[in-house]
Amino acid sequence: MTSFRISLATAADAEQVGVLFDLYRQFYEQPTDPAGATAYLRARLQRGESIVLMAQTTGGELAGFCQLYPTFCSVDMAPICILYDLFVAADYRRQGVAELLLAAAGQQAQAHGAVRMELATAVTNTSAQQLYESTGWVRDDAFFHYAKAIAGSTEALPHG
Repeated sequence: MTSFRISLATAADAEQVGVLFDLYRQFYEQPTDPAGATAYLRARLQRGESIVLMAQTTGGELAGFCQLYPTFCSVDMAPICILYDLFVAADYRRQGVAELLLAAAGQQAQAHGAVRMELATAVTNTSAQQLYESTGWVRDDAFFHYAKAIAGSTEALPHG
């Protein structure tokens, strides 16, 4: 069995992580855009706007990544983290990579003073739902979540 190590990505890792980020976006029916994916990640990392964790094999091959966005909860008057992206390369699925990334995300959120993490997944993504629930995440049945495109945006709704 392959062993994996989790590390924080830097802007220098954006090109490598960008390959998987592009695949993640394709999963959500977005057109492939490797250059855009890399540029997006590099900007987030350079500006300190997100936390990107990488799962790598001992040989250095990238197996998966997750991205957290630190933000705040007005009701709790406290920091929280949104786990917006989690993706494991097809060759490494069902080997514990996602669980390792989720655990490391929790450690990062705690280190940033967050009182909780939140995430959303597609209603049809039952395998992700099973993973989240098996690792202690609780599905929110109390609130509906809405999205609205901003005028002039080319974004299609919903995704993520």
